[in-house]
Amino acid sequence: MTSEIQRPQRPQQPLRLLRPLTARGRDEPHRVASPLELFFDLCFVVAIAQAGVQLAHAVAEGHAGEGVLNYAMQFFSIWWAWMNFSWFASAYDNDDVLYRVVTLVQIAGVLVLAAGVARAFEHHDYLIVWLGYVIMRLAMATQWLRAARAATGPERTMASRYAGGVLLCMAGWTGLVVLPEPARGWVFLVMVIAELCVPRYAEKDFPTPWHPHHISERYGLFTIIVLGETIAAATVAVQSGVDEHDALGELLPIAAGGLLIVFAAWWIYFVVPIHGHLRSNRQAFLWGYGHYLIFASAATIGAGLEVAVTQAVGKAHISTLAASAAVTLPTALYLLSVWVLHARHYKVGITQQLVLPVAALLVICCTFLGDWAVLAAGLVSALTVAVGVTLTARTAAAGGSGAVAPATAD
Repeated sequence: MTSEIQRPQRPQQPLRLLRPLTARGRDEPHRVASPLELFFDLCFVVAIAQAGVQLAHAVAEGHAGEGVLNYAMQFFSIWWAWMNFSWFASAYDNDDVLYRVVTLVQIAGVLVLAAGVARAFEHHDYLIVWLGYVIMRLAMATQWLRAARAATGPERTMASRYAGGVLLCMAGWTGLVVLPEPARGWVFLVMVIAELCVPRYAEKDFPTPWHPHHISERYGLFTIIVLGETIAAATVAVQSGVDEHDALGELLPIAAGGLLIVFAAWWIYFVVPIHGHLRSNRQAFLWGYGHYLIFASAATIGAGLEVAVTQAVGKAHISTLAASAAVTLPTALYLLSVWVLHARHYKVGITQQLVLPVAALLVICCTFLGDWAVLAAGLVSALTVAVGVTLTARTAAAGGSGAVAPATAD
């Protein structure tokens, strides 16, 4: 199934109260993220930041297993709602007043969810989180019903399936509120599978006309915002450590290493023009779903840096090894995830293919370097970028004046 669904281009139109919610074209030129989408992303990262703070606290208190499980649950609800909106907007954004209002309702929903993250972590009380998720999903179902009303034939069936699937899954998540605590892990697992199956079922006869360049830009912008939140969280942690404990010497290696990790994470992600790889729904589903690991690991790096700072000033109830692993493991996961989803499609030769996997292994090895673990991981990440740039330059030179395909190394 190719992405060549021809639609008439939609000219810029003035804001209206109501406009038919009809599909846009995959060949629409100059398609970029709208100010509403950027605002949407920013508000969603507020919820991610709340989850990151709670994860850092749980790990620092020695409850890493429970903290990671809670974080995975909270992060999935945030990421899934963001992803559903982003792909819908890529295909159907008509920018009328009702569309904007419903989108703002979704933003309100994620802010409600963010308000309940702490209670979910500390008391396993998911009521507020569930309420926020319900608000977001009701708004999403409304958008799909609008699209179904404006469509005909297989497209209407597809949109109706989406609306029905969203509502059914929303009801299923009620189990997190009404069932006893031991059963909630199973509810989460079952509902994740159900949610992931909705798009595949809905689009089995008719694909949504998402825009490859637009959707890759949306994911890239969200990656930037998540990395920015990681820097902000680490900066606040370092500042607090210096102000409250006068521990500048202990914190400088962590700050420098964390900054190098985040800089390298940005470079590695954006060196690849991934929109050229998104040519079918099969590729897009794998790529889009896989970003759960990219986004989650990028956000977890920030939480890990908070843990490392807390441990360095003697406020954590964990060892230096555990605090180091809180940074190195998500960093390694990020490198591997970006390689699988992005870089490997553009590598030339086994040497370039091995750069990121080897870097991930070396970052894990840095875990055992004690107080210098984070700085060492940052240096490895920076060296990874340098090696990738060098290999790319040599490959391009060997191919002669840019004759090489868009293969780049990170």
